[in-house]
Amino acid sequence: MGSAKKSSAARTARIEEMRRAEQARTRRGRVLVVAASAVVVAGLVVGGVFVVRSQSDDDGGTAKADSKGSGRFVTGEDGVRTWEGTLGRNHVTEAVDYPVRPPVGGDHNPVWMNCNGDVYDKEIRETNAVHSLEHGAVWVTYSSAAEDAEVKALAAKVRKTPYTLMSPVDDQKEPIMLSAWGHQRSVTGADDPDVDAFFEKFVQGAQTPEPGAACTGGIGQ
Repeated sequence: MGSAKKSSAARTARIEEMRRAEQARTRRGRVLVVAASAVVVAGLVVGGVFVVRSQSDDDGGTAKADSKGSGRFVTGEDGVRTWEGTLGRNHVTEAVDYPVRPPVGGDHNPVWMNCNGDVYDKEIRETNAVHSLEHGAVWVTYSSAAEDAEVKALAAKVRKTPYTLMSPVDDQKEPIMLSAWGHQRSVTGADDPDVDAFFEKFVQGAQTPEPGAACTGGIGQ
């Protein structure tokens, strides 16, 4: 019991630290936007406009990802399915045919879905959500088979947790699923202890390709 309380306290502290860091990044971003606007107005920008993109945008183009390449899930003793195979990280502007749904990685849109505890009541574009996973977010999804009470309880939990987002995915195989970059599992509901365990391990976890990247400043529904 004592160990569980310590783990919960540590997780709460880490979430609060991430929330403060996210707020600081947002403030810095606003300052940069204001400064950039002033430079443009003053006529100090000469030449073209350069778009700063993330380090994953290696090709800088619109080539479609080869997301039907080799790979498969391997289920661990804890019930978490880990993708064994290559997950592309190119930025693309068109739809991607992911090998699993919800996807757990792969080529994605240059703009991420806001994932600072954001809850969406309609399906969102997968390519934006995958970018959120690249930033270390956990994506909670549910189908029409999920009970309304469980959906509401999960939404309340997501809203309290930075680096998470939630949306319906009607044709997923199981009623409630949790996805992180390269990892996925199903859960029974908000009180399932595997929800907290997944959040603890994968919210800004070791699997994150771009740790510390923003979960705000993207797009919402």
